[in-house]
Amino acid sequence: MQNLSKLADRDLVAAYANDNNDAFDVLLERHQQKVYSYIFHIVKNKDIADDIFQETFVKAIMTIKQGRYTEHGKFSGWLTRIAHNLIIDFFRQEKIENAVSADDETSDVLNRRDLCEGNIEDAIVSTQIDEDLRRIVMALPDPQREVLVMRFYRNMSFKEIAEATSVSINTALGRMRYAIINMRRIAAENNIALAI
Repeated sequence: MQNLSKLADRDLVAAYANDNNDAFDVLLERHQQKVYSYIFHIVKNKDIADDIFQETFVKAIMTIKQGRYTEHGKFSGWLTRIAHNLIIDFFRQEKIENAVSADDETSDVLNRRDLCEGNIEDAIVSTQIDEDLRRIVMALPDPQREVLVMRFYRNMSFKEIAEATSVSINTALGRMRYAIINMRRIAAENNIALAI
């Protein structure tokens, strides 16, 4: 294992794909603290962070063993993307489980401004704005979208973003700048009004 610790991540992945289990142990040891810290920073719950952390490495193992891992950037960035997607899945599932049914008699389903914070028209407009914004964000290149999501949806600092994505703070800032420029361009091309 001592010789393995000197290998680059891509070489360790190749060794693990060829049934050298010690190679994965080195990868795990090398990246576990950073990946776990990233997950915990977002979910802020040790049990949930532990579950997502384990699932992240299970997905990594399965992808490598099935020969589907293709190197597009750093291995640590790939692991962070897996963790990020699992976190999003967790929050989506939690939102679905906490949804209130309109069949519930205690729910306020009247469409009157004096009885609720918004009405159906407000909800439709808000949903349309959210959908337009989601489409614009999804049209961004992956590195720009990743920084934008971390900054605005996860409230991460640029220092935290730089650490999570293994780039410099200047690179993270540059990606954010280009994300905003591209969002404005996409919105203009599609006649979508945005206040960015």
